[in-house]
Amino acid sequence: MEFAGLSVSRETIERLELFQKLLEKWTTKINLVSRSTLTDARERHLIDSAQLFHHMPRNALHWVDLGSGGGFPGLVIAILAKQLAPDLHVTLVESDTRKATFLRSIIRETEAEASVMNARIEALEPLDADVISARAVANLDKLLTWTHRHLSPDGTALFLKGETWKKEISDAQGQWSFSCKSHKSITEDNAVVLEIGDLSYV
Repeated sequence: MEFAGLSVSRETIERLELFQKLLEKWTTKINLVSRSTLTDARERHLIDSAQLFHHMPRNALHWVDLGSGGGFPGLVIAILAKQLAPDLHVTLVESDTRKATFLRSIIRETEAEASVMNARIEALEPLDADVISARAVANLDKLLTWTHRHLSPDGTALFLKGETWKKEISDAQGQWSFSCKSHKSITEDNAVVLEIGDLSYV
């Protein structure tokens, strides 16, 4: 079966559908995502997140998702990885206790290879991640501050960014030196996946 350009099993599709169903249920109680996006959650949230899997470096073992919220993109990656990259462990960082509880519930239900750190990103000891991801958490300059602390020296950061991405890169270059590739989003016009490496202070 196909999902976001990936060849996946029926079991993986069923796990993703269960995640979507529970997202809709929990969002009536806590603000996981905007309720207006639930009617198109598969495209807006699951497929949007899944596209990052195409850009994961080979042999990555530890993926850290910053500000996971309702599980995007990190929990989608963890569900896909159960089949497609079984050696990958995903760490979801979420400071909101209720959202962290939701994430742990989904991990149990889908048997994803993931764990939740209910803490502020800046308070954590360095996580030495092979991949760091984030979506709708902060501007690029702030994300790079966190990334510099938690990414391994040869790691890769993958950030989903909207139409202001070029300005965010320009602003961040005042403080940071980094390599950057932009990949056109498969779900939204004018949006991209930024693939960032070789990160250091200017």
